[in-house]
Amino acid sequence: MFIERKINSATSAVELWKCEWENHKGQTAKKVFIEKIGEEQPLAPQSKQAMSQASAICWSYGRTLGNIAVFTPSMLGSFPAQFGDDAILPCDFVSAGKFRHGANRWWCRTHQSHWGTKADCESYEHSKIMTCANRDQLMNYVVAPYALDMSKYAEVGVWCSMPAAFSTQPVADRPPKIHVHVRPEAGGKKAVDRDFNAIAIQYGGGLFGTENITQVNITPPAAFEFVRALEFGRKMSCINCSHCGYPHLDLGDFAERPHRKHFCANCGRDSTWSSSPIVSTPLKPMHDQFVSASKFVEPDRILNLDEYLGCNYVIWASTPAILWTAERPQEKGVHVHVHNGTQRIIDDTFSEVVLDGKPLSRSDLLNQMISRTTI
Repeated sequence: MFIERKINSATSAVELWKCEWENHKGQTAKKVFIEKIGEEQPLAPQSKQAMSQASAICWSYGRTLGNIAVFTPSMLGSFPAQFGDDAILPCDFVSAGKFRHGANRWWCRTHQSHWGTKADCESYEHSKIMTCANRDQLMNYVVAPYALDMSKYAEVGVWCSMPAAFSTQPVADRPPKIHVHVRPEAGGKKAVDRDFNAIAIQYGGGLFGTENITQVNITPPAAFEFVRALEFGRKMSCINCSHCGYPHLDLGDFAERPHRKHFCANCGRDSTWSSSPIVSTPLKPMHDQFVSASKFVEPDRILNLDEYLGCNYVIWASTPAILWTAERPQEKGVHVHVHNGTQRIIDDTFSEVVLDGKPLSRSDLLNQMISRTTI
């Protein structure tokens, strides 16, 4: 059982309904609306905060857990543009059992907050609007995100994009992004080679505790924590909630310290324990499923940047891919772009890069990239 929002076309009100998945063998799972709980908040078409239904990915920085495995890409919210950091989303409540004194407890999956305290109930009696304490939190968002269907391409590569370590031009601190390579034919020309604010990965299902999840949204904080865990050798897995079966995502401090007790961002319960301390993320089973070549090789290439006086350059440490379906090994080293005027004359990864007569340290470059990444 979970709580779903829907818009009443007659009144334009956002209603809260008890729902469940009806799943018959051989048929597509169907969401069934069982009982109306009440109204959440009115839609105001003339308001700057007017809500609309849209295919979107939303996330917040600074959290210690979140949702990226989704049942449906459609969500309700106020999205002022195609992307930004000022989305307003209504609360999305699900039953989270009871408080110690016996009162019903609810969990807001949008804002990651419990509801049901005495103050919450008194506020609801007065306003008849059920909202959590974090309801005014602004969210990062992408409307109509790039959707990557894993079955349609011969080669797919997905990385966490971070600011450059060094450049002849100023490097600004920024949040992480998602970098994507897509090749329709193995070893062929790239059809996609760019950064995205967030992307939706579509696949056939079967990776988690419920077959209803066929999409995972890769958000910047989830990608950043996953790559850091890969780099620094933190023990990762993906544990499903013992109550609702939803995959668990650790962020922030919890992504840095493996632990056994896990708090579910989907149902607000903390009754799930792993057999050993882990960092949990739904990106781990996706990584295991869609990384064909787990080996890394150092390329047989050396670059002396001192030979390119007058040219502009940008330098990164290479990072492990989140998804990599090519059969060839990933390259581990230092990635460099060199521009002669407006022409890019070098775009490659090297085992050694010399600058000012000294070889650059990949680990130092990576630490510099991480320090410039804002989350």
